[in-house]
Amino acid sequence: MNPQILFWCTLLVLVIAVVYLDLKHGLLKDLSSADPKPYSYARVQLAWWSVIILAAFISIIFSKGIPSLDQSTLILLGISSATTAAARVGDASDISRGLVRSQDQKGESFFIDLLSDANGVNIQRSQALAFNVTFGIWFICQVAHYLPISSDPNGVIPSIDSNNLILLGLSSGTYAVLKTTENRSSQKQLRIQEQAELVADEAIGKDAKGQG
Repeated sequence: MNPQILFWCTLLVLVIAVVYLDLKHGLLKDLSSADPKPYSYARVQLAWWSVIILAAFISIIFSKGIPSLDQSTLILLGISSATTAAARVGDASDISRGLVRSQDQKGESFFIDLLSDANGVNIQRSQALAFNVTFGIWFICQVAHYLPISSDPNGVIPSIDSNNLILLGLSSGTYAVLKTTENRSSQKQLRIQEQAELVADEAIGKDAKGQG
């Protein structure tokens, strides 16, 4: 089979598998009590890079031989895994503390869920998503281009420049750090709102007594 066709078919099969597992078992959904559960940015990011790299690895094995994964590829998977782990730890901490969680609100749509936190769509998630999509598409194009022309299996998977890895790491790190505080911030805002409503109710009660 043509290496490029093999790569695209493998990529398609893996995407279909992820979609099926999400529909059946909520693979890409947040840890949530809502129905439907919102999509998790961290899980989608990990699935995105896992599918791309696994598709490249499988197609290279069957057309060129077993490749050695470039160090930058391993770092890339490590960034995605660390982001998912940090998000899960933050969720577990918020649940144990009994905080009101934005993840327990019903999911709206795929992209809105990925780009939103307790306060709505925000810039750090948008930035991280844009960078990951851009580099992911570049990675796919590089593999599809070099598969038919490279005789060396190690020459197919592209190497990502260290500065670009830092860029992806900073984007994911910013998301992970801010995610650990978003529910606490929303909890604080909720308490302030409740106190303001209580003060307003007391003021209304006093006015009613004065008029009576």
